[in-house]
Amino acid sequence: MGVPSNGAGPPSRLEGTYTAIFICWLLGNGCLICWNSILTIEDYYGYLFPDYHSSRVLTLVYQPFDFIPLAILTYYEARINTRLRNLVGYSLFLISAFMVLVLNLATCGKGGIGTFIGICVISGGFGIADALAQGGMIGDLSFMPPVLLQSFLAGMAASGALTSALRLITKAAFESSKDGLRKGALLFFGISALFSLVCVLLYAFVFPKLPIVKHYRSKAALEGSKTVTGDLAAVGINIDIIHQPRNDLEETMDMDPDRQQRLSTKQLFFQNMDYAFDLFVIYLLTLSIFPGFLSEDTGSHKLGSWYALVLIATYNVWDLIGRYMPLLIMLKSRKGLTAAILARFLLIPCFYYTARFGDQGWMILLTSVLGLTNGYFTVCVLTTAPQGYKGPEQNALGSILIMCLVAGIFVGVTSDWLWLIGKGW
Repeated sequence: MGVPSNGAGPPSRLEGTYTAIFICWLLGNGCLICWNSILTIEDYYGYLFPDYHSSRVLTLVYQPFDFIPLAILTYYEARINTRLRNLVGYSLFLISAFMVLVLNLATCGKGGIGTFIGICVISGGFGIADALAQGGMIGDLSFMPPVLLQSFLAGMAASGALTSALRLITKAAFESSKDGLRKGALLFFGISALFSLVCVLLYAFVFPKLPIVKHYRSKAALEGSKTVTGDLAAVGINIDIIHQPRNDLEETMDMDPDRQQRLSTKQLFFQNMDYAFDLFVIYLLTLSIFPGFLSEDTGSHKLGSWYALVLIATYNVWDLIGRYMPLLIMLKSRKGLTAAILARFLLIPCFYYTARFGDQGWMILLTSVLGLTNGYFTVCVLTTAPQGYKGPEQNALGSILIMCLVAGIFVGVTSDWLWLIGKGW
């Protein structure tokens, strides 16, 4: 199938759709598998650094290195080469995951303040990588069919579910062996580094060549997008040829100033403040509970050292399920979305009283609801908001919304420390 070189409508058949869906799922995995590995081996870091509240501190360190670069990249979004941005992001994931292995081997698996500072620095590297790759990918996919963005978001959740499942397996396999926690952690980051390498290769050599991807990037270029030029050039498509009219009608259309103009980032933000608020609130609530509260403040139960792992795995599995629910039923009402998202704040008193008076069954149920609603509302907002805009505007709006999402995470992980009030802090 040829890629249209002008303003022609979409071809009757877009080949490579299912391959693109699968690759988007893998690339979504690659955006979070390294960070989820750190969260999932919290029992190991809790053992190495018992006095440092590692689950809370590492998450708090991660966020500014994610949010500040993402805010800068969002401001200059229209001038950034998306291909370079994404490749650098996935490469930084690979380097950071490899550095975790190097640090662990160099210190022979010992704890201490020096090792903890090293882990914090690497967490900052993961944050920068996320700002590059996640923001770039969601902006890129926002002007493509919503199913590709949904698959990418589902892949991000799947990384949590996969790492949780792998952690449960490694804990069972190595629990009785000497240095079992460390062996499981090394296996985790070996897999994370390998997966990051796969993502670099997929994005560099496979994803840009898919006909459906070339079509929508060409369409975005025709509408004035400069961010796709690198990816189009990588597959031999000259953006200047795309803009050449084939007949008088298209020449007249190309002379229309409205065709090349786009709304500014500020205009897009104000037109979509409710969506931006929704994402901010979703992740403020979620990260005020997950992972810190679930790791440290849920009491002692029959599951013992397995309890925190089970709760984190439960959250990740239901977050993944929630991201596929919009394929069955999508909540598109803007007011309905905001009302439902605000209703999630009822979970805070539920978690508080369940941690004090409830048993582990109720806590697992609440964690399931937290994950399900987080995944479902995230996909609803991110796939609904860009509809009706031109390609460059959709790209910019995707970056704006991810910046608001990360801002919510930042405030959420800071709020998570409030659970420690009255516990010696």
